[in-house]
Amino acid sequence: MSATHEVFNQAPPLTGFSTADDPALLEALHRDGGGWGEAEVRALGERAGSQEVQDWARMAEATPPVLRTHDRYGHRIDEVDFHPAWHHLMAAAVESGQHAAPWAEARAGGHLVRAAKFYVWAQAEPGHGCPISMTYAAVPALRAQPELAAHYEPLLASRTYDYGLRPPLGKRGLIAGMSMTEKQGGSDVRANTTTAVPAGDGTYVLTGHKWFTSAPMSDVFLVLAQTDAGLTCFLMPRVLPDGTRNAMRLQRLKDKLGNRSNASAEIEYEQAVAWPVGEPGRGVRTIVEMVNMTRLDCVIGSAAGMRAGLRQALHHARHRRAFGAELAGQPLMRNVLADLAVESEAATVLAMRLAAALDRSEAGDAQEAALRRIGLAAGKYWVCKRGSAHAAEALECLGGNGYVEESGMPRIYREAPLLSIWEGSGNVAALDVLRALTREPAALEAYFAEIGEAAGADARLDAAAGRLRKLLGSLDDPYRAQLLARRLAEQLTLVLQGSLLVRHSPPAVADAFCASRLGGDWGRAFGTLPPDTDLAPVLDRALPKDTP
Repeated sequence: MSATHEVFNQAPPLTGFSTADDPALLEALHRDGGGWGEAEVRALGERAGSQEVQDWARMAEATPPVLRTHDRYGHRIDEVDFHPAWHHLMAAAVESGQHAAPWAEARAGGHLVRAAKFYVWAQAEPGHGCPISMTYAAVPALRAQPELAAHYEPLLASRTYDYGLRPPLGKRGLIAGMSMTEKQGGSDVRANTTTAVPAGDGTYVLTGHKWFTSAPMSDVFLVLAQTDAGLTCFLMPRVLPDGTRNAMRLQRLKDKLGNRSNASAEIEYEQAVAWPVGEPGRGVRTIVEMVNMTRLDCVIGSAAGMRAGLRQALHHARHRRAFGAELAGQPLMRNVLADLAVESEAATVLAMRLAAALDRSEAGDAQEAALRRIGLAAGKYWVCKRGSAHAAEALECLGGNGYVEESGMPRIYREAPLLSIWEGSGNVAALDVLRALTREPAALEAYFAEIGEAAGADARLDAAAGRLRKLLGSLDDPYRAQLLARRLAEQLTLVLQGSLLVRHSPPAVADAFCASRLGGDWGRAFGTLPPDTDLAPVLDRALPKDTP
């Protein structure tokens, strides 16, 4: 059969690159005490951009997990089958310490280095990041029950991925999940109806239904259930110490918009066995430690998605011609790409700053803990919101080429809303910002101390900080405060991002951000930076140096 046409004016495959080829990321590592991890981050970034790992990502997404409730003989087994590519991705993430390793290794900057690894690896395939993140987040919550933590924490922190349903304490490494939401409550976990009754031997038996449990093949779960004392947190294994399956019945897997490589299930507990964690009746307080850690990963994951989408858009524009000229050289496309680059860098510097605050708060720095409290709540709201808009614009840069699955852009686009929903959607995050503002004055003090580091450096930033102070004076009326909650979360994040960019990023990037996001010289869509913006250095900084 003869050729019907010559293929030209198409970008070459984007492969053989490094997701760690990112100056904003590497500078943050060195700035906040994680420079010692640069070599590991770079090695992981190179692996993430390899053809092998890209193939794993494609296969894991294209071959979703399958639920098997019974075996061929009719025995209840409640197993989920994954494509081997999923296990390759999981093993690489665990081996590189993206899960709970920082809790065990206790090195200064450990959480920042772990955040950088999560950032570069999530750009390969984000779905498996969910169980990795939950395992990372389970440790501080589990420490509320020291005797359980003594047995389980070393296995959660192990760098061995040991897949399979066996008694947890007999495995070489564990993956953790959590089960909180129920169909009648969602984020309102205090409405949970799952009950827990003492068994008389230190364990409880749980009966109830969980509406959305991600990664149901994890080894152990933190679960919320009602006791006589109120809502309590429990540790529930998939397999009991005697080797029998715990009574966790997987009813069905969710048919989701995105995150297809990862399984999410509805689960029935039929007197499932679990151990209490933390004080009875204080389950929300116990598990909030886990939620805060996974919220951090939502911010990191959103920043990673932005960087991945930006890379694709830059690559396409450099190799595509339209209307007689290279696409990347045309003024309007340059404005779009630079605007996407500014958004991406603002998300990255904030994510890494919050990870650094975690390191310092774990070392006993109360001000950093307070900054993390408010910065994480606001950042979870705004950065994750921006992820969806960023993904849509980056996809559009590729036009029809970006709309097909083979480009990888639909995977980025579908994943983005999850990170805004997971661990508290927009209203929940905004209300948490209000809670921090009204109940924890140290949080606001730490916030203004942080942005004060850039005072006087940019008039637009100073003016935005002044407007924010005025807005914060409107919180006396609870009704009005709720009406302003989203605006507050947005402005808190934008001013914090502006402060970080002014202090740490090149002047062109900081200027573009302050002029548009803080100064108001911006439209309603990406690609509306002021016409006098110095685009060349913004684009040069954003352009990966190791791509063809």
